[in-house]
Amino acid sequence: MSLRARITEDMKAAMRARETVRLGALRLLLAAIKQREIDERIELDDAGIVAVVDKQIKQRRDSIEQYQAANRLDLADSERIELDVLTAYMPQQLSAEEIVEQVRAAIAETGATSAKDMGKVMSCLKPKLAGRADMTAVSAQVKAALA
Repeated sequence: MSLRARITEDMKAAMRARETVRLGALRLLLAAIKQREIDERIELDDAGIVAVVDKQIKQRRDSIEQYQAANRLDLADSERIELDVLTAYMPQQLSAEEIVEQVRAAIAETGATSAKDMGKVMSCLKPKLAGRADMTAVSAQVKAALA
């Protein structure tokens, strides 16, 4: 079953169960997927859908931080629930050891020797780790390894 079909089926199940928060999160996700398809005039595959889910997750995390800073804990809790719904559609996250191993392999593959080569290493790692690791943390590890 494709990721899009799974999301659609989960949305239908949420409608039947009258889970309004889950339903809202899934509708927003499907709208974001459809918007990206319309903007780019393509049909997204599972990898493209994972990228959209990842972007939605980042938005939720940013919203949670902002709501907490504004002392709006009710809105932050709502965003956390949506975040939990969205993370169910992400692939299994890599462990720290696996990420370090991938970084070493990418550095060896690209022949990187200094921080100037960071772009090459990151462009090698991005397709392999997209959706499976926080790319900000991966970037920090690459920077440390090349320093």
